[in-house]
Amino acid sequence: MLWTIIAVLLILWLLGFNLHIGGDLIHTLLVIVLIIVIAKLLL
Repeated sequence: MLWTIIAVLLILWLLGFNLHIGGDLIHTLLVIVLIIVIAKLLL
């Protein structure tokens, strides 16, 4: 489930660079997901 969310966010993030969709919200969500992934890997 987490990997599906990560994949969707990455696709939206890449589309955001080309189409300027989402703005800061996508970047904020990616940072949160990155923190969760790092926490899962370390714990």
